Amino acid sequence: MRTRSVRIALYRHRPVAYYVVIFDQGPAWIESMPMREQQDWAGHATFMNAITQDGFVVLGGPIGDGTRHGARLIVRSDSEQDVRDRMAEDPWAQLGLLVMESIEEWEVLLSSEPDD
Repeated sequence: MRTRSVRIALYRHRPVAYYVVIFDQGPAWIESMPMREQQDWAGHATFMNAITQDGFVVLGGPIGDGTRHGARLIVRSDSEQDVRDRMAEDPWAQLGLLVMESIEEWEVLLSSEPDD
């Protein structure tokens, strides 16, 4: 059994980091329209499913009570620039429906997930 200090050391030496990505609704978002009825929902959903299946997205989804659309992603990536480049391919980013507010590297110290 590994100790917590060993687990922390393993995370610090991973070649790929975790990032927290924060999105807010963009200028093209129609507030009176539900999320799944916004322009090109199918394209956005297909894009998000693909980057989740390839292991880039660890967790993600909308947050809040629905009065304003916001979303959070936890992603695995080599760099902040890679995160920016990949998320720029999202149809909703290109249409101005979502705006990336911030990207922060996240040092994971606690996890109930099994070690890799």
